[in-house]
Amino acid sequence: MNETRHAVLVVGPAWVGDMVMAQSLFKLIKARDPDTEIDVIAPAWTEPLLARMPEVRQAISMPLGHGQFSLRTRWRLGRQLRPRRYTGAIVLPRSWKSALVPLAAGVPRRTGFRGELRWGLLNDVRRLDKRRLSRTVDRFNALALAPGAAVPAPPQPRLVADAENARAALVRLGHAPPTAPVLGLCPGAEYGPAKRWPESHFARVAQRQLDAGWEVWLFGSDKDAPVTRAIQAATGGRCLDLGGRTPLADAIDLMALTHTVISNDSGLMHVAASLGRRLIAIYGSSDPGFTPPLSERARILRLGLSCSPCFKRECPYGHTRCLWDLTPEQVIAALDATGP
Repeated sequence: MNETRHAVLVVGPAWVGDMVMAQSLFKLIKARDPDTEIDVIAPAWTEPLLARMPEVRQAISMPLGHGQFSLRTRWRLGRQLRPRRYTGAIVLPRSWKSALVPLAAGVPRRTGFRGELRWGLLNDVRRLDKRRLSRTVDRFNALALAPGAAVPAPPQPRLVADAENARAALVRLGHAPPTAPVLGLCPGAEYGPAKRWPESHFARVAQRQLDAGWEVWLFGSDKDAPVTRAIQAATGGRCLDLGGRTPLADAIDLMALTHTVISNDSGLMHVAASLGRRLIAIYGSSDPGFTPPLSERARILRLGLSCSPCFKRECPYGHTRCLWDLTPEQVIAALDATGP
C-alpha cells in the first residue's frame, strides 16, 4: 500500500449499529480534508459494513475476539502498521486495550476520550461531556474536531449496497426477485428482551401486509432465528425467513431491496437507515435520543412510559409494557402513513 501524506487510523467499535454510526465520522473527516485516507481496525465480522463505506480505504481485522486482551498480539499488529506512517489515530472504544495498537504503530497524535487509565497510550485525551454530547454519533464526530469545538449536524451514514450480490443471494436462497413491495422485519435485538417488540405483534403486521399483496422478509442473526421461525409459523410460512441464513453482507444487500423496514432498536435498524429505506423504529428500554436512526426517512415509535428508558436488558417490573402496549394497529397506521 502506498504511503499517503494524510492517513488516519480509526479503532472502530464492535457493534453493528455503532459501526454504521461511525461512518458519519468518516464522512466528516473526508469533508474536512478529501485527501485524507482512512483505515479502520475492527473485528473481522465488520468488514462487510466497512466494504460498503466509500470513505474507508481498508478494513484491518483485529485478530482477537470480544474481551480477549493479548498484549503481545495487539502490540505486534501495531508494529506491522508502522510503515503506513499514520498522521493521526482516533480511538472510539474507551477501553485501555483499544489504545494499544495506535501506540505500537507509532502514530504521533492519538485521540480519544478519557477511559481506563489511558494516559500515555493516548496523547490527545478528551473529557467526555455527556450533556453536551448526548448522542453516540456526536461523541464519535467530536473526536475529529478541536477540543470543545461545536459539533455540526452529523453527516448521514450511507452504505453502498452490492446489487449483484443481492441477486446472487436470492439465487442461493431459491427465491425469485421481488415483483411486489417488500416489507423487511427485524424482530431481534441482541441486547435483550426489553428491546424486542413481541413476535406476535410482528406477526400481526406481517399477516396484514401479506394479505395486501406485499412480500415480507424476516431479517436476523443465528440468535434471532427462533423468533423469525415463530413469525414464519404464525403467518403460514408465507414470509421469506432469513433468520440465521444470511451472512451480514447478504443481509445488507437484500435489505436494500426492501420498500420499508420495521425494526427494534438494533444494529439492523441502523443498517436500514443507512440504506435509505423507509423505516419504522420501535423503542422500548432504550433511548432514541442516544442512538437514533440517522435518516430523514425514519419514524420512531415509543410509548414514553414513566419507567422508560430504563436501559435494562430485561424489564425490571416484569411486564415490558413499553413494548407490549405498543399495538400492531399503531405500527400499521405508521406503515400506511409512510407513503410510496
